[in-house]
Amino acid sequence: MHKKITKAVFPVAGLGTRFLPVTKASPKEMLPVVDKPLIQYAVEEAMAAGITEMIFVTGRNKRAIEDHFDKAYELEAELAARDKQAMLELLRSIKPNHVQCFYVRQAEALGLGHAVLCAERLVQGEPFAVILADDLLDGKVPVIRQMTDLHAHYGTSIIGVESIAPEQSKSYGVVAGTAFESRLLKLHDIVEKPSPEKAPSNMGVVGRYILTPSIFRHLRMIKPGAGGELQLTDGIASLLKQEAVLSYQFEGKRYDCGSKQGYLQATVQFALRHAEVQEEFRQYLKSLALDEPLEAHPAPVEAGASSPTVIYMQN
Repeated sequence: MHKKITKAVFPVAGLGTRFLPVTKASPKEMLPVVDKPLIQYAVEEAMAAGITEMIFVTGRNKRAIEDHFDKAYELEAELAARDKQAMLELLRSIKPNHVQCFYVRQAEALGLGHAVLCAERLVQGEPFAVILADDLLDGKVPVIRQMTDLHAHYGTSIIGVESIAPEQSKSYGVVAGTAFESRLLKLHDIVEKPSPEKAPSNMGVVGRYILTPSIFRHLRMIKPGAGGELQLTDGIASLLKQEAVLSYQFEGKRYDCGSKQGYLQATVQFALRHAEVQEEFRQYLKSLALDEPLEAHPAPVEAGASSPTVIYMQN
């Protein structure tokens, strides 16, 4: 058995431009799916794998993430005074006492590889998980648990992948390798966002990684790649030349909550099994006349148009 994974890195410094204007002042990782933010689903997945040290690589305007996992004294006192025990326990379960949270700033948006590099001192030379909250993964066994179990057996870096359509390759890191065991490939290549004709396979990387600490040495050596950023895939491509790296086609369903379509699909699916709202919501969906024309949403304000004036008044 290899060393147990106890640390997870959450790169949460991204700007979330695909969700503007809501992400102008609010972190995209705090977008709720029913009644929990995306980052909480990610942390719960890590906790289900026995991970107890959560390392958040944050940026400006991300303070809400820290507040979410902090103790809310006033709110807890109010719930206790009103004898709302169930809500109080729910609040305290967000970060159990045995779980620790650490925060480090990524001063500039220099890519996922750079974000992971920012966490090097906190990782302290141990193998660790990387979890992207944008990817909401739903499996009977939490996906990062599937991967930590594999790491306990093989001791290698493991990259989560799923089958993608050829035209999607421009949006993914794409792997190539030889069959190793069921759902596993031993990698010999990984390419960031190749064109369909240059993609080495139909296996695209998703936001789940188990990495050995050797990755940091390779991330320090690589040069900026696609988009002028330090790409984690380039670091992994360098790593696999020196040590074994496996890809794992996880068991479960992925919702790309970095896109509006994926986020809405996740919201519907999770609502349909939420104990508090599932029956009423199911009936509501059945009542929709989806074959009728939908009412158009007001068009966004054009660039250069004057913004509404906000007047603050004080009594």
